[in-house]
Parts: sequence; structure tokens; C-alpha cells
Amino acid sequence: MATAVLDRSSSGVAEERPQNRRKMSGAKVIGTIVASILAVIWLFPFAWAAVTALKPEIEAAATPITWLPASGFTLEAFAQVLNAGNLPTWTWNSLFTSAVITAVTLVISALCGYALSRIDFRGRKLLMGVIVASIIIPPPVLIIPLFYQMLALNLIDTYWAIILPQVLHPAMVYVLKKFFDQIPKELEEAAVMDGASRMRVFLQIVLPLSKPIMSAVAIFVFIGAWNNFLWPFIATNETSLLTLPVGLQTIESAFGIQYAQNMASALLAALPLIVVFLFFQRQIIRGISTTGLAGT
Repeated sequence: MATAVLDRSSSGVAEERPQNRRKMSGAKVIGTIVASILAVIWLFPFAWAAVTALKPEIEAAATPITWLPASGFTLEAFAQVLNAGNLPTWTWNSLFTSAVITAVTLVISALCGYALSRIDFRGRKLLMGVIVASIIIPPPVLIIPLFYQMLALNLIDTYWAIILPQVLHPAMVYVLKKFFDQIPKELEEAAVMDGASRMRVFLQIVLPLSKPIMSAVAIFVFIGAWNNFLWPFIATNETSLLTLPVGLQTIESAFGIQYAQNMASALLAALPLIVVFLFFQRQIIRGISTTGLAGT
């Protein structure tokens, strides 16, 4: 009797496992198909921009629109954009301001998020509510008061005018606070019993455990600062202080809209971000999957 039961149970398990495997493989196939379709949809505008930038200007503006130019591809549009503007200076400005914004944002957001997660002070819930509410405020609403504030401080046409208004990210404070909530308090309590201060606990215990989320936050803040066009455009007038997205938009032609040059400018502005993603895509994916950053 026992043998029959074992045979039946073993056969039952043997029959269920292939079904589970078929279900998992089917789900993976569907997920792969959906992801491939979304990837093609996302890549289509990028491919069209690249093809247009490599066309001669006459064919880029010609109708009917064609994918492949009759006279072949050329780098003329890229050469004209590079010769018309001060690309190295603009690239350095974007790199410098984005790096400073990222570093300062990480320090402020991490300290604020840790305080909200671990310190029970008066007004903590109210402050958390204000931070969450401020996430839904559109940034363009703050442009006028921020401009007058920078003007009153005599910071217009300086790097600080670009940097300071972008170092406060309520969404990143909220994300880091939620991540710190998941770290066991027993680790910190043991360190405190050994005589460690709160700042030492934060620096030597909490931050090393927070590398995935800190990396993801740093990358997203850097990308946002690099892509920001409206505020640097308003805060700076000096050509030597323009960021790359703003500087490329100042390149004008006397012949009207130059489609190939516009697409070449867009690709040059996006190229550093593509490089950043290729080098740090593992950290981005890990940060999103383990911290719920996509939900913000």
C-alpha cells in the first residue's frame, strides 16, 4: 500500500512539474514578445532620428519621406553642428553641473530620508506629508519664484544658479526613506550598544547596505539634470555657461529649419546618456527591481 501511494505521489509530482515548467516557459515567451514589441516601438523614433541625421539636408527635407537617401549617408549634419557651436564647453558645463547636482542631492536626500526613517521627532508625519505632496507639484510652477530668488542672490549667469534649484528631490527622499525602513534596526542597535554614534551608524552600516538604491538614485538624478533644458535656459545667458541641451538649441541657420542638423543635435545631446546607461544598466535595473523606484 505504501509503495502504491509513493508511486502515485511520485507520478503526480512528475506530472505537475512539466505543467509548471510549461506555464513558466509560456509566461517567459509572452513576456519576451511584449518586451520585444515595446523595444521596437521605443527604438523606432531613435532609428528615424539617426537616419535623418545621416541624410544630406536636401533629402532630409524632401517629400515623399524615405528611409534610405538616394545619394547615400553623410556626416555633414554632425560636422555643421560641431563647427557652429562650442560643444566641448557645453559638454563640460553639463557634466560639471550634473555631477555636482547628483552629489549634493544624494547627501541631502540620504540624510533626510534616514532622519525620517529612524528619528521620531515632532512634526515628522507632517513633514513626510509635505514631502509626498510636493512630488505632485509640476517643476515649471516654481520657475518664476526660483528665478527671482536667484536674481536676489545675484546668482544669475553662474553655475550656482543652475545647480541650487535642482538639488532638492522630494521623490528621492521618499524612495530612500522607504528603503531605510526595510533595513533591520537590530543592526543599528547593536552598533549603538558598542558606542557608535548615529552618524557613524549611518555611514558605516546603513550606507554600505544601501548601495543599490544609492546607485539607482544617482543615475536617475544625473540623467534628469543632464536632460533639464528649461531651467538652465532661463538661468543662464552667457554662452560660456550654457549646458549641452541649451547650447545645441542656440545653433540656428539662416535657411530655416534644418532637419538633419536638428536630429544630429538631438543625438549628440543623448549620446552621453546612452553611454551612461550602457555602463550602469545593471545598477539601474537592480535599483528599480529591489526598491520599487519604478512606482515613484
